[in-house]
Amino acid sequence: MTTSEKIANAKKRIDELERLIKYWNDSENDEAKMVNFTMKIENKVA
Repeated sequence: MTTSEKIANAKKRIDELERLIKYWNDSENDEAKMVNFTMKIENKVA
């Protein structure tokens, strides 16, 4: 993975975290909210 790819992936993660923070800060009620994340699981063999 090149440096530019690593930077792009890091920016993507930061954007996702910022959206989550905004979502949680914008919630106006005290009810618990659930957020479903899709997870990509890769099987890697050494």
